[in-house]
Amino acid sequence: MDASPPLVLNTLLPTGRFAGRETFAQRVRDALAIAARDGWREIVVCDPTFADWPLGESAVQASLQAWAKQGRRFTMLAIHYDEVRRRHARFVTWRTTWSHLLECRACPSASPQDLPSALYSPVWALQRLDVESSTGMCGDEPQRRVLLRQNLDAWWGKSSPAFSASVLGL
Repeated sequence: MDASPPLVLNTLLPTGRFAGRETFAQRVRDALAIAARDGWREIVVCDPTFADWPLGESAVQASLQAWAKQGRRFTMLAIHYDEVRRRHARFVTWRTTWSHLLECRACPSASPQDLPSALYSPVWALQRLDVESSTGMCGDEPQRRVLLRQNLDAWWGKSSPAFSASVLGL
């Protein structure tokens, strides 16, 4: 029998529309902090480049560090990871340390307009519907999460491994 704790239903993360880059970034910060607090087993993030995500911030680093435990899974999907390497040094270091929890894939043939910009968990999801204006929806509604997960899974099937945790040289 599985002795894992039950999923904690979200009561602190917002539901509904959001607008603006700072609001989007704050939603991501809050989600990762609650993921650490409540022990979310799975986090999936997807964005064409992750250029305007707060992944390199010390608060996000602290949340990810607190979240990282055996049996958890962090999944990333992007067109490429150049901006992650360039803008989010703390995240790149965390990714190297916790590579056994993290799987990164790329879909280089995807159009930036088509690849979702989203954060999915089994209890809450966020999706930017317009990346340029950073507007979107977030919430814990089951239907929203199921549809987003199906979309992410479809893109996952078109992707290949990327963003290696280490660079091996000869």
